[in-house]
Amino acid sequence: MQISFDGYRPGALGGVLGLHMDYYAREWGFGQAFETKVAAELAEFLARMDPERDLSLTAWRGDALTGSISMDVSGGGPDGAHLRWFVVSDTARGSGLGKQLMARAIDHADRVAAGPVWLTTFAGLAAARALYERHGFVLSAQSEDDQWQGGVREQLFTRPAPAGTHAKSPQA
Repeated sequence: MQISFDGYRPGALGGVLGLHMDYYAREWGFGQAFETKVAAELAEFLARMDPERDLSLTAWRGDALTGSISMDVSGGGPDGAHLRWFVVSDTARGSGLGKQLMARAIDHADRVAAGPVWLTTFAGLAAARALYERHGFVLSAQSEDDQWQGGVREQLFTRPAPAGTHAKSPQA
């Protein structure tokens, strides 16, 4: 069955949260603190997102959610657009779906924001890091901070604005 891409669909918030918990609880032992943080921040983003500037992209195989990625341009702050909630289901991992989601999100940021992009993650996610680096992200900072409360070392990756572009104001 073909993968289709969409924005929000009823149940997407819960589905994206479920994909995160399926992976991060099993592989990293993340629990309630992580789940409530993801749920609250994703809900806040969806409630305020500007469909002309922000991106909430979901990937579906029939009625099954297989991945997601978001680009928070409006609320990314002075450091540029914020790449968030990037996750691929166990059944789609290794299929190239992550590459497709990342390419669509970066294309969106370059078209709408035309400025830098940043994301936070943690050490140990080698496949995701390789994908970030292929899209021009570099490790900018690393600390012992652990906003997810899972015993991990936090990392900040940034991607500069594409050459020849001028960053647009988040309020534009």
